[in-house]
Amino acid sequence: MGAQLRAPVTLAPIRLLVVDDHPVVRDGVALLATSTRRIEMVGYAPSGKAALELAAEVLPDVILCDLRLPDMLAPELIALLRRSVPRARIVIFTAYPDHPAVCAALEAGACGIVAKDAARTDLCAVILGAMHGEELATVHSTLPNRARTMVGRREYDVLRRVAIGETNHEIAEAMNLSPNTVKAYLRNLMQKLDARNRVEAISRAREAGLL
Repeated sequence: MGAQLRAPVTLAPIRLLVVDDHPVVRDGVALLATSTRRIEMVGYAPSGKAALELAAEVLPDVILCDLRLPDMLAPELIALLRRSVPRARIVIFTAYPDHPAVCAALEAGACGIVAKDAARTDLCAVILGAMHGEELATVHSTLPNRARTMVGRREYDVLRRVAIGETNHEIAEAMNLSPNTVKAYLRNLMQKLDARNRVEAISRAREAGLL
């Protein structure tokens, strides 16, 4: 008898969840998914809260997450997603790869970052690489924004806690700092952002794309 031919193994497509509040991003990624059999877009969430609810429902393999969302920043969301869908691989998808939140997002559990001006083939490669556990480097970079690059990592951590309404005492406790150190970080931030108070600092930070 002749050897029997085996049917080719068909791999299940990667289940992709997109978390971004811009419809054009959703449409662009959906187009990418339809152009390849290896990726299936199983959901789209325009906010962190929606992402948590949807991720628990669709159980994605890979989550493509914007750095800034209407209700929270990526580091906070990633920490929550890591608890609710621990097997999902999370990739930051941002127009600001130089943003100080990037390091915080990677520490929270993101496996890599890809810029929104990356080529479609690069984005596809990043999604596939994330699924297979590869270490991901930043793909394609935009020119840095001075306001973002001049704010240090610890200053940024203080800034985002101020933005969600924490007091100096709460920030000091959460970051294991003295209240005087927190005040020093805030003074530096207000000087760098040319702000006279916390409210103005938050406003200028948002204008600069920091929050």
